Amino acid sequence: MTSTYNTTSAEHISSPALVLDSKDYEILRLLQENAKSTVREIAAKVHLSTTPVHDRIKRMENSGVIKQYAALVDRRLVRKGIMVICYVSLKEHTKKVGGRFIEAILQMRSVIECYTISGEFDFMLKIIAESMDDYHTFYINELSEIKGIRYMQSIFVMNVIKDTHQII
Repeated sequence: MTSTYNTTSAEHISSPALVLDSKDYEILRLLQENAKSTVREIAAKVHLSTTPVHDRIKRMENSGVIKQYAALVDRRLVRKGIMVICYVSLKEHTKKVGGRFIEAILQMRSVIECYTISGEFDFMLKIIAESMDDYHTFYINELSEIKGIRYMQSIFVMNVIKDTHQII
């Protein structure tokens, strides 16, 4: 399935490419390891003074290379012990049906990631819940209530082997 749905994701916005050099990549790697690092700490590690490091970080923030800073939370320690990958296939592949599905998903706090995908299914959702009962309630009362769904398949994550947000 090709994505025909109207989305406003930043990944669909085209902007002039920012040229990054090796120092920019070093800075990004350090920020991904610890976003609370100070400009002074980063500058010492990349062998630049603080002003150019600060300017580079601001340039990458303003251009969208750095989208946001966030605290990564261990879901198990905040009572979200169940993780589910849910594949969804829609009845129709129209902007209206797809857009309605996307709008509904964007309102659901239990859905922490949503991707349009190719193949047998149209969407892949990553969902967290407190318990199996909690997921069942979410599935019955929220997810399955979205109009236009043909088929869903839930896969329960048994263990996380690798979980990173570091792409550089």
